[in-house]
Amino acid sequence: MNAIEIEEAISKLAEQSFDPAAFPCAFLEAFGNKSTTLKRLQSGATNKTDIDGAVLQYNNIHMAACPAGEVHNTLLKLKNSPATTKQKAKFILATDGEDFQAEDITSGETIACEYKDFPNHFGFFLSLAGITTVKQIRESSFDIRATSRLNRLYVELLKDNPEWGTAERRHDMNHFMARLIFCFFAEDTDIFNGKGLFTSTVEQMSARDSSNTHEVISEIFRAMDTRIPDRATAKLPRWADVFPYVNGNLFSGSTETPRFSKIARSYLLHVGNLEWQKINPDIFGSMIQALAEDEERGALGMHYTSVPNILKVLNPLFLDDLRAQLEAAENSTQKLLNLRKRIARIRVFDPACGSGNFLVIAYKQMREIEAEINRRRGEKGRKTDIPLTNFRGIELRDFPAEVARLALIIAEYQCDLLYRGQQEALAEFLPLDKENWITCGNALRLDWLSICPPTGKGVKLHGDDLFNTPLDQAQIDFENEGGETYICGNPPYIGSREQDKSHKDDLKQVFEGCASNWKALDYVCGWFMKAAEYGKATSSATAFVTTNSICQGQQVPLLWPIIFATGTEISFAHTSFKWANLASNNAGVTVVIVGLSRDPNSERKLFSISDDGETVVKKTPIINAYLAAAKNIQLSPSNSPIGEQANMQKGNYPVDGGYLLLSYSEVEKLNLTHEQKKKFIRPFVGSSEIIHGSQRFCLWIEDADLVEAKAIESIYERIQGVRQMRLSSKKAATQKAAKTSHRFDEIRQTGNESYAIGVPVHSSENREWLPVDLLPHPTIVYGSAFALFDAPVWNIAIIASRLHIAWIAAVCGKLETRYRYSNTLGWNTFPIPPLTEKNKADLTRCAEDILLAREAHFPATIADLYDPDTMPENLRRAHERNDEVLERIYIGRRFKNDTERLEKLFDLYTKMTSSKKAA
Repeated sequence: MNAIEIEEAISKLAEQSFDPAAFPCAFLEAFGNKSTTLKRLQSGATNKTDIDGAVLQYNNIHMAACPAGEVHNTLLKLKNSPATTKQKAKFILATDGEDFQAEDITSGETIACEYKDFPNHFGFFLSLAGITTVKQIRESSFDIRATSRLNRLYVELLKDNPEWGTAERRHDMNHFMARLIFCFFAEDTDIFNGKGLFTSTVEQMSARDSSNTHEVISEIFRAMDTRIPDRATAKLPRWADVFPYVNGNLFSGSTETPRFSKIARSYLLHVGNLEWQKINPDIFGSMIQALAEDEERGALGMHYTSVPNILKVLNPLFLDDLRAQLEAAENSTQKLLNLRKRIARIRVFDPACGSGNFLVIAYKQMREIEAEINRRRGEKGRKTDIPLTNFRGIELRDFPAEVARLALIIAEYQCDLLYRGQQEALAEFLPLDKENWITCGNALRLDWLSICPPTGKGVKLHGDDLFNTPLDQAQIDFENEGGETYICGNPPYIGSREQDKSHKDDLKQVFEGCASNWKALDYVCGWFMKAAEYGKATSSATAFVTTNSICQGQQVPLLWPIIFATGTEISFAHTSFKWANLASNNAGVTVVIVGLSRDPNSERKLFSISDDGETVVKKTPIINAYLAAAKNIQLSPSNSPIGEQANMQKGNYPVDGGYLLLSYSEVEKLNLTHEQKKKFIRPFVGSSEIIHGSQRFCLWIEDADLVEAKAIESIYERIQGVRQMRLSSKKAATQKAAKTSHRFDEIRQTGNESYAIGVPVHSSENREWLPVDLLPHPTIVYGSAFALFDAPVWNIAIIASRLHIAWIAAVCGKLETRYRYSNTLGWNTFPIPPLTEKNKADLTRCAEDILLAREAHFPATIADLYDPDTMPENLRRAHERNDEVLERIYIGRRFKNDTERLEKLFDLYTKMTSSKKAA
C-alpha cells in the first residue's frame, strides 16, 4: 500500500462506529496487513501481549482498546509491559473511541488527540507499512489527505458525468478541479471574506439531495468572474455577491459545473473542511496532477518528489552561489542591494515543469534569501522584487500546467504572508494577474528562446489569459531584464526501446543533422541538446535529473561529443542515487544530476555517496561524460586486453533448432550407456545456469567421433533435425553449416579445457558484485555468457571486485536496468596496474575464498547468495577482503566510493592507452 491508500483506509476506519474488539486488527489492516496475518493474531497464535484484551505484533506495535477514561493509564501499562520490550514493539497505542494516544518508542514522540482526528496523524505510523520515506511524508500529511479526498470527489463526479471524462471535456473537468482547489485554499486563508465561505455556502444553499449543487457552485464561479462595478447589473444572488472578483481568467468563460450526486456533495464538503492553509504547493502539485491521468490515478502518491532531492539540482545550479554572496555581503547595505537586484533579474526555466515543483521550490528559496537581505537592510516587510513571471515552464499536458500556475500563485501568497504579514499579502493578492508564464506544449518542438528569451531581447507575443492561453500566446516580457537564466527540471526519460513514433519524431527535430545515430538515444537527451543550444544564445546554466544511462555505455559516444561541441561542459554532477517516491517499499529509480555550463572558469563539483552512506563533494577541474573527475575521452572497444588479464571470449552458439540442447530428462530418453554419455553429453552453461543454478546439457560431437555418434539412432535423429533446420534457413551461412550439423554453428572452445571462468552477459543491478563462476571440465559455455578458458584464477578476483562492477556500469551501460557485460568494451579496456607474483598469489587466494564461502552454502545459487538483504556474512567478508587486497594494489588503501574508483580507473586507462599508442 502507498501513503494515499493508507490514509483512505485510516479515514474510513475513523468514520465507522468504534468497535473495541475489532479496532486493533482493523487498524493493522489499514496499514496493509494481510488477512492471514490478522487471523493468526485474532486466534492468539502470534499475539505476544501480556495484557488482557491487547494485541502485540512482534517488531511492530502493542495496542489496546480500553474502557472510557482509561486511555492514559492503558498507555502506561503498554509502555511498562515486559512484552513490549521483549517483542521489540516500535509503537504503543491506546484508545477508548473518544480519546486516542500513541507513542513511538524509539524516538519518544507522542500524539494525543480525539479519536475522530487520529487520521490527521496517519504519517506517525507509516513505518508499520514498511514505508521508509516517513519523515518526508509526515511533513506532507495534509497534501496526502487532500489528494486522497480530491481523488474520491473526482472519480465520483466522473461516475455521474461520464461525458466530462471524454477527451473533448477532459480540459473542462480539470479546469473545474483547479477552480475548486483555489476556492478551498482561499476560504481558509482569508482571501475570501470569512473562514470556510465557499464550503459553508455550498452546504447551506444547495439541497441535501444535491439536485442544485451544480447551480450553486456555478453562481459562485460567476460572481468571481464579475467585476465589482458590474455586480449591480449581473443579478447575482445575495449569497454569491459576497465572493470577491478574482480575475486572472481562472473563473472566466463557461461556468458550467458537473452535476453532483449526494455522495459527491458529501465528498466536496469533506474536502472543504480540511485545513487548506497547510497546503504545501511544491509537493501538492505533483500529487494532484495524477487526478487528471487515468493511468496514474491508480498510483496516487507515487509522484512525490522530495524537496531535498530538488535542492540537489537547484543548490549547486545557483542557490549556493546566492547564499555565498549573502554571507560575503554581511551587513553591507550596498552589497546587499546589489544582490537583491541580481536576484530580481534571475530567470528560472523548467522545460518539463509538470505541476511546477522545481519552479515553486526555486521561488520560495529565492524569497527566503531576499527576506534575509531586507532584514539586514532594515527593510523587513518590503514588497518583493521577484516577479512570478521570471519562473517559466513548458508542460505537455494542460492540467499539470494549470496546477503549476496555481501552485506558484499560492507560493507567492504564502511567502507574502510569511515575510510581509497577512494584511499586505491579502491587499495585493486579488485580483489575479492575467499573465501566462507556463506554456502548454511540446518542449522538444518549441523554440525555447521565444519562451524564455535572451537577456535584453523582447518577445513578440503577450499572454492575456492566465489559465486559457493558446499555445502561440504563451510569451510575455520579463519585468526585470538583464539577468542570468537557470534551466532545471526532471524531463521524461523513455529509453530508446520504449519510444513510440512521436518520441522518435521529436528527437529527429532536435538531432537530425548533428548526430547520425540519434535513434538510439534516450528521450531525455533531447532536453540536454536543447539546453546546450540555448546556452549558445544567452547567459545560462542547466541542471537536469536523468537516468544514469545517458552517462554510461553506448549513450556516451552518441550524445556527449555533440553537447561538448557547442562549447558546453559539465559544471557539476551528482553520481547515481535513488530518486525515491511515496510508494511502500519502493526504492525509486536510479538517477544522476548533470549540470551544464559554458563558463570555462567555473569550479566543477562532483557529488557522490560514499560507501558508508555519506555525501562526498569533490572539487575538480573537469568532469567527463562518465561523471568521473577525469579527462573527456572516447573509450573504444579493444580486441585484446590492455593489461595483464586473460583473454575473454563470448560463448558458443548452437543455431540448432534445439536439437543439440537437452534437459536432464531428454538426456535420459537418449538411452545412452555410461561411456556414450561421457563422450557425447556435456553440461551446457549460460547466464541463467551460472546465476540460477539450472541444468542444461548439449550434444558435443568431435569430427573424429561422428561415425560412432550417427550409429546411435537417438543421436542420429537429432543431427538430422539440425540439418533440416539449417537447410530451411534463409541465411546462406546457416545453410552452409548444414554440412556439419553435428556441431555448433559458432564454436569458441575446444571442449578439452581444464576449466572455464564464466561471466553472464546480463545480470541484475541489485547485486553489489558481478556474478562469476568457475566451471569445471567438460562444461560448454553458451553465448549468453563470456568465458576465460584455463585462465589464472586471480582473474576471478578482478571480475568479482567493486572496482570492476563500477567500471562495467560506467562504460558498458545497462539493458533496461540490468548490467550488460562486454568483453571488448568492459574487460579488455579494464586498466590493471602491473601485478607482482605476490599480488597474483594474494588475489588467487581471495578468489578461492569467495568460491569456498559459496560452497559452504550449497545448494544455494548465486541468485540466492547475492541477494543484498540476505547475503551470508562469510561470503560478504570474502568479497570485502578481495576488494581491500585489490584496491591496495591500486592506491595503497580502500577507495571512498565509486566516484573515486572511476577517477583512478580513467586516469590509469588514459596512461596505459597513451603509452601503447606511443609504443
